[in-house]
Amino acid sequence: MKRTAVRIMSVTLGGLVLSASLSGCAKKDQSAAMAASQSAPEIAVQTVSEEDSELAKTYPATIKGKTDIAIRPQVTGFITKVHVDEGQHVKKGQVLFTLDQVQFQAAVSQAEAAVNSARTALNTAQITEQNKKMLLDKNIISEYEWQMAANSLAQAKAQLAQAEAGLVTARKNLAYTVVTAPSDGVVGTIPSREGSLASPSSAQPLTTVSDNSQVYAYFSLTEKDLLDLNEKGGVDAGIKSMPAVNLVLADGTVYPYQGKVATVSGVIENTTGSASVRALFDNPNGTLRSGSTGQVSIPVVNKNVIIIPQKATFEVQDKRFVYTVNDSNKTVTTPVTVQNVNDGKTFVVLEGLKPGDRVVTEGVGTKVRDGMVITPKAAEAAAAPAQAE
Repeated sequence: MKRTAVRIMSVTLGGLVLSASLSGCAKKDQSAAMAASQSAPEIAVQTVSEEDSELAKTYPATIKGKTDIAIRPQVTGFITKVHVDEGQHVKKGQVLFTLDQVQFQAAVSQAEAAVNSARTALNTAQITEQNKKMLLDKNIISEYEWQMAANSLAQAKAQLAQAEAGLVTARKNLAYTVVTAPSDGVVGTIPSREGSLASPSSAQPLTTVSDNSQVYAYFSLTEKDLLDLNEKGGVDAGIKSMPAVNLVLADGTVYPYQGKVATVSGVIENTTGSASVRALFDNPNGTLRSGSTGQVSIPVVNKNVIIIPQKATFEVQDKRFVYTVNDSNKTVTTPVTVQNVNDGKTFVVLEGLKPGDRVVTEGVGTKVRDGMVITPKAAEAAAAPAQAE
């Protein structure tokens, strides 16, 4: 009886020991699993592939009308009337200013009187010459007397021609007192008003008429940009191959009409290392005004390239790197070369990655380091909670 009780106690104790050992193993396994999960955190990863990209280079630009004509008087006189106002649309030949005409009208009258006097003198000289010629033919006078009459006739003709030229000049000066628009356009500022003295030698014009049916946007290309154009068969060929450009206005809106790069200056400025470029834009509604500013946006199209988020990269000593993930889910520092044109959110990778590579897009520069084992998760899945929040 005692032996049976001892056996039962031994079996019971053995079961308790076995149960305790199994429980300890389970806890160890759970601890190991927790440690493993803690050592391999979930990190967002993007599998890269080739796709098309369209970015843009922007350049500050100054807008000028196709023609900006400074209006200056051709005679000196006081302004008696201003017929237009600033910002007004005018047609070719439309009157802009009228100058004091009194002195010029008097000059015309004086020139007309001089012409009449010269014509009368010419008639007298002609009659005298004809009479002298008749007397010479009858040997009544000498040839000398006839020659003197002929010379007087020639002198009268010259005086009439001179008087007629003076009349033309006087009438033209009178016409110059009415200043008209040389072309269709928009009137600029008018610094001089009625009563002001206008002169051809004045430093400041009466106004400026800008033909804004088309406008030029002037901007600058760097020497490197010009060399890139030369690689396309020369600058002229490079200009022809350039796509249509956009104009971003001062308020950030995009002008609805696209333009075309027309010319590139043949001289590079020593101070800036750039050349002036001119792009032509249609302006049917008169939205653009001469003197305004904006930005010319030149599209840069890339076919079959790899695009990655900028947050997936980091820099070390002017070199850019990403963390790629190998087959063992371990991060590897990988150098990449990116295009210098970007949209502020993504990079176009020129070298360093190939389709199918996995790139870390989360925690770069903070919790991810080289040689770290991670648990990859899709970048889209990682972005969803943040968007929901």
